[in-house]
Amino acid sequence: MNFQTTEPPFRFRQGTRPLLISMPHVGTHVPPALASRLTDEARRVPDTDWHLERLYDFADALGASVLVATHSRFVIDLNRPPDGASLYPGQSVTGLCPVDLFDDQPLYREPAEQPDEAEIAQRREAIWQPYHAQLARELTRIRSAHGAAALWDAHSIRSVVPRFFEGTLPDLNLGTANGASCSPVLAEHLLAIGKQAAPYTAVLNGRFKGGHITRQYGRPEQGIHAVQLEMTQCTYMQEQWPFDYLPEVAAGVQPHVRRMLEAVLAFVEAAAVKA
Repeated sequence: MNFQTTEPPFRFRQGTRPLLISMPHVGTHVPPALASRLTDEARRVPDTDWHLERLYDFADALGASVLVATHSRFVIDLNRPPDGASLYPGQSVTGLCPVDLFDDQPLYREPAEQPDEAEIAQRREAIWQPYHAQLARELTRIRSAHGAAALWDAHSIRSVVPRFFEGTLPDLNLGTANGASCSPVLAEHLLAIGKQAAPYTAVLNGRFKGGHITRQYGRPEQGIHAVQLEMTQCTYMQEQWPFDYLPEVAAGVQPHVRRMLEAVLAFVEAAAVKA
């Protein structure tokens, strides 16, 4: 089966300060020919990182650049390595071109409808490669213009997903690839902000340590600091269909997220001055 899409692979806004916010899992577009192969539940794209653009609506005021996926992670997962290697060997994960939902139900109506290697390559060329090319290009531009750069990979997930973790997930899950993707000083500062953000809970490098994007682009020794934030969706929205944004609920957590990003900018801009 051939893959075709008429939608651009991303939306991008260039900012004025040394911060790029990446949102690789907010896309909901599934080309009609592919959607016809999916189950009724999968066509609702339930595993989307819903409403993050709205939650991060302060990004422009901060001067951040923003890179936003357009296609659903069911088409291709932009936070997976291009070869599909597991990010968490030995643990249950979804793949580069997923074939199941977070609740372990099949994505496709029939096994024969799943993508073969040729179709996966087409999806990678059409969507994955352009997104990552833009991400790399913008980080290079930011570092060249400012002397340092920060990458914030924004995610959200249901607070209870037994397939991936036991019990209820902490609200603010910071990941720095076990300290490899950003300065430990910055990471600890961000954790402190999260710990002070009552009534929310926070953890550093817990179940979510940062996906491919954080691990691939975080190079603190080169002045590029990458952090992933995986938030529980109950902190700002309905976790079940119809997945509505809840402004009154979101108003509680949004200032804490903004405080984290302000801390990232302060750290990176100070580092750039020292350099």
